[in-house]
Amino acid sequence: MSTLSSPCLPARSFQPSVFERLLATAAASSLPLIFIVLWSSGYVAGKLALPHTGPLTLLTLRFGLAAVVLLAVALATGAPWPRKRADWGHLAAVGGLMQVLHFSCIYFALQWGLSAGIAGLLIGLMPLATALGAHLWLAERLTLRQGAGLLGGLAGVALVVADKPLGGAWPAYAAAGTGLLGLVAGTLYQKRFCAHMDLRSGAGIQMAVSALAVAAVAGPTEHFAIAWGPELIGAWLWLGLVNSIGAFSLMFIMIRRGQAGRVASLFFLIPGVSALMGFVVLGERLAPLALAGFGLSALAVCAAVAKR
Repeated sequence: MSTLSSPCLPARSFQPSVFERLLATAAASSLPLIFIVLWSSGYVAGKLALPHTGPLTLLTLRFGLAAVVLLAVALATGAPWPRKRADWGHLAAVGGLMQVLHFSCIYFALQWGLSAGIAGLLIGLMPLATALGAHLWLAERLTLRQGAGLLGGLAGVALVVADKPLGGAWPAYAAAGTGLLGLVAGTLYQKRFCAHMDLRSGAGIQMAVSALAVAAVAGPTEHFAIAWGPELIGAWLWLGLVNSIGAFSLMFIMIRRGQAGRVASLFFLIPGVSALMGFVVLGERLAPLALAGFGLSALAVCAAVAKR
């Protein structure tokens, strides 16, 4: 007689212990915070890498590494691929907006003197700007709280800019603002045309297309000039693996668990976390007026996206 089971004894279902349940709850609740930290660290890593290579060359390295890993994962796990030519075009368009336009503008802004904290401040307005874009493009309702939050966030940015007058730095602000528009446009485009595509193969295609696009421009303009060193290699690996793949994977997990709203509600932390990392790693400092602007923008985004 087999000792593995007995017809007289009912099978006992596995019941996790109280400690295991608490650990799982803590891990799930910490995912949004980890995502914000990973997202915010990208500005500091980019700032560290840019003295060693051009913005487009850095993006070629970043997107290329992420594309190789993501495509390998998609192939190894048997992920479905787009069947229609239009779907491939939609993924390429999203990559062009969210990856190429967004990050190219941000990296040029960082190279032109924009601090990591201010870059995070502008991108931290993404939930509000996306709500406005969805209202204008997708005819979604813009609530009074979202409108007030958008005005408050813009007022906070105005305080930061007032503390550091544009002067010769206006191209950096303009580039970062364009990067925000690219991120918002890509988010709305993906929501409308790519919502049902597999995230593994879809992200791999986006990264591959983005790598080819920036490489086509980086070759003639920057000649792929790279000063290899520990700082650049570390920043490149962090950007390509931790930022592009780690943050993406966390977002995928949270969406599957229904926690996407929690990410949006914590988006107001991006400016502060980016500024803190910039202070610790890069020695960037903010004057009291700029700190007030950061606080105002953070409260505006938090109030606009938080649940009642």
